[in-house]
Amino acid sequence: MSVDPDVMRYFPSFVSQEDTRALVQRFDGVFDEHGFGPWALEHDGEFVGFTGLLVHTFPAHFTPAVEVGWRLRREAWGRGFATEAAREALRIGFEEHDLDEIVSMTVPANVRSVAVMERLGMTRDRADDFDHPRVEEGSPLRRHVLYRLSRSQWAGS
Repeated sequence: MSVDPDVMRYFPSFVSQEDTRALVQRFDGVFDEHGFGPWALEHDGEFVGFTGLLVHTFPAHFTPAVEVGWRLRREAWGRGFATEAAREALRIGFEEHDLDEIVSMTVPANVRSVAVMERLGMTRDRADDFDHPRVEEGSPLRRHVLYRLSRSQWAGS
C-alpha cells in the first residue's frame, strides 16, 4: 500500500503499521483514563480517519490542554467529515465532560485544518502561536498556530 505524501505533508514523519498499533493502544488508554479520546471515522463502511479529544502535557504556555484533532484519508477531504466529527467531539468535551476550554493546533500552511477550526468557531490569537517541542528544531513543521474555544463561546453551537 502506498502512502500519499500530500496527506502527510503537515506531519514530521510517516507512521508504520507497528506505530499505528501503538497509537491505537494509546488511544484506548486515553479513553480509560479520561473517558474521551479519538475515535475512528467511517463512511459507507470504510475507515476514513479519526477525530476526537486528546490531553496534551508537552511543555508549552497553554498546556496541559485538551485538543480536538482529526486526521483523514485524502479521499475524505472536502466532504465535511472533519467539521462534523470535530463538532461532536467539542459537544462531548463541553457538555459531557464539563471542560472549560478545548484547543486545536496545526502548522500555518495547513489551511484546510485552519478552515475547520474557524468553522467550529475557534479563534486564534497570534501571541499563542508556538514552536512545537515534539518537532525537530529547524523543521518547517515546528511552528504551530493555536486555536481556542471556551465553553462559554460554545454555548451548544
